[in-house]
Amino acid sequence: MSRPAAETRALARTFLAQTLGAEGDSLLLEHATRDDVLARLAAAGRPSPAARPLAPDGAAGLEVTDARIAEAADLRTLAQLVAECSRCPLHGTRKNPVFGEGAADARVVCVGEAPGAREDETGRPFVGRAGRLLDQLLSSIGLPRASVYICNVLKSRPPRNRDPLPQEVAACAPYLERQLALIQPEVIVAFGAFAARTLLETKSALGRLRGRVHRYAGYPVVVTYHPAALLRNPGWIRPSWEDLQVVRRMLDGVGEGEARVG
Repeated sequence: MSRPAAETRALARTFLAQTLGAEGDSLLLEHATRDDVLARLAAAGRPSPAARPLAPDGAAGLEVTDARIAEAADLRTLAQLVAECSRCPLHGTRKNPVFGEGAADARVVCVGEAPGAREDETGRPFVGRAGRLLDQLLSSIGLPRASVYICNVLKSRPPRNRDPLPQEVAACAPYLERQLALIQPEVIVAFGAFAARTLLETKSALGRLRGRVHRYAGYPVVVTYHPAALLRNPGWIRPSWEDLQVVRRMLDGVGEGEARVG
């Protein structure tokens, strides 16, 4: 059976390059059949296992499984898994993974929906105007940005900032669960309707979720507006500050049953 023209041309180029450039390592074609030559040319065009690029942790092409994620010993190791992850198609369209940042022993973990364009460019969560507003809100309850941990449900930006798909959320969920297990926060703040609905597995409106403490993976969750939404609706800033007062009271030792928006 004849080979496609493109494959034949590729094999010929490989043969010529090897023959013309070899010094003491040329192909010996005497007594070789046509099929032998083609087989050797095909082999010459493939990198040997030793030449294949290794994954950053030294494992060649290992799939990032739930088990590997659950066994990550620290946030740095977990971030490396995100960097090499191909569990959903978003890894092929992102510029940078956005793993998260902050204190490894943070009392509060802030969770958003997914990286936007600026986050994709920088590899950092909550940057730009929304990020600066988040910093101000956190500071208003005595939590400098460096004292909390900030991340997203998704670690890669969806194209054109569309809503994350269920399979993308499912692929990223083990990363968030492991982040929380390593950090062991006292409370999670879900910023925005999507993050809240995803963590709480509900379709309820954000307004119905605010004002009380929920649970995700055993951790208390307080729900509030996303800083980007506050930029469009400044009237929501005061309610958001009130939501964060719930967090402040919890950190100050007020029981969850008393930690309500007044």
